[in-house]
Formats: sequence, structure tokens, C-alpha cells
Amino acid sequence: MSEPDNPAQLSAGPEDRAPERTGDQESAFPRGLVIRLFAYLIAGHLFAGFLYLLFHVGTQQ
Repeated sequence: MSEPDNPAQLSAGPEDRAPERTGDQESAFPRGLVIRLFAYLIAGHLFAGFLYLLFHVGTQQ
């Protein structure tokens, strides 16, 4: 049996194929990433609100 001239003609083995998605896998972000993103957004808004309050109180006479 001879080798094919074009390497693209070789069939991919099971280790070369992309994993198939099943219904059990999450198609979105990992849960930990979502929790961290939510926490950073809340913390960022609280910090921005605190800075706004400092500037607002600082401009009062």
C-alpha cells in the first residue's frame, strides 16, 4: 500500500478530531468566570459610586 501524495488525503484518527459537543456541556462561559465577572462589576460600580460621593461631598460648601 503506497502513501498518498497529498497529506490532506490522510484520514484523521480519533485523536486528531475535535471533541464533539454533547447536551451536558455548557456552551457559554465557565461558571467561575461568570461569578468573578459579576463580582468585579458589582465591586467596580460600588467603587465608582464611592468616588462620585467623595467628589459630590467635596464640592459642597
